[in-house]
Amino acid sequence: MPKIQLDDIEYNSEDMSENAMAHLISLQFADAQIRKLQQEIAISETARQAYIAALKHEIKESGITPIPNEKDLDEEY
Repeated sequence: MPKIQLDDIEYNSEDMSENAMAHLISLQFADAQIRKLQQEIAISETARQAYIAALKHEIKESGITPIPNEKDLDEEY
């Protein structure tokens, strides 16, 4: 007897109508897609951080100086 839980209430999926089962299958598919996308986001965020670190390192190694912002310019005059 496979159980499902909605809003902290358990139901026996074998008691569900065909229409309810179709909704359950769609819900399970949507949940799986969300998990997959969350994993892809985590991978992309990790890669982004690595690219930022590599870019900062490359800028530092090449001796590029930052452009002063307007606040810095106001303090000079």
